[in-house]
Amino acid sequence: MLPGLDGTGQLSAAFIAALHAHGLAAHTRPLPVEGPQDYPTLAAQLQPLLPSQPFVLLAESFAGPLAIELAARRPAALRALVLCATFARRPVPLPAAAAVALSATWPMPPLPWMARLLLGRWRTADNQQALRGALAQVSPQVLRLRAAATLRVDARAALRRMDVPTLYLQALQDRLLWPPSVHELQSLLPDARQVALEGPHLLLQACPASAAAVVARWIKALPG
Repeated sequence: MLPGLDGTGQLSAAFIAALHAHGLAAHTRPLPVEGPQDYPTLAAQLQPLLPSQPFVLLAESFAGPLAIELAARRPAALRALVLCATFARRPVPLPAAAAVALSATWPMPPLPWMARLLLGRWRTADNQQALRGALAQVSPQVLRLRAAATLRVDARAALRRMDVPTLYLQALQDRLLWPPSVHELQSLLPDARQVALEGPHLLLQACPASAAAVVARWIKALPG
């Protein structure tokens, strides 16, 4: 599993535990925090770390285009791809040129505002504390660079090079992703299994049991 913008994997503990309860071995792969944070650089750093045994790659939010690029390179052991609350390009209605200002000056929004945006009515004291803890592990500069990278990325060509079964999970109460970007990705995945679940942008964190049930059922039904 490739985690979202924080890149730590700390927010995924409940979802990973839920997958384990379904009999699936799962772990998160933290994102590199040193050096450039653009998608091509991150993909180049992560590709050698992919398992050599058969595996399913799951990515949420920020990591979606990264997983798409890795899948497009057709790693020999990759069997399937799961994308959750993510995008192929332009997750918010800002032009790519805005990335320059974003990477240099974007301030960290207050945690209560972020919790409302990312968790909505599913926010609790526990998951807000977990969000605070995960963000505290990453420098604001890295977060700004990753946010800026989302405005520059365009994974549409990579989508056409993919050749693995794909599951797309949509969060019905996602307040972060721009609806046209969600619809675009869905239209570019005509052969994918697409499932819409009640939940906020941080779907795997707010609704780990229901999301894990869908993912586990789909993985177990894969051929071979």
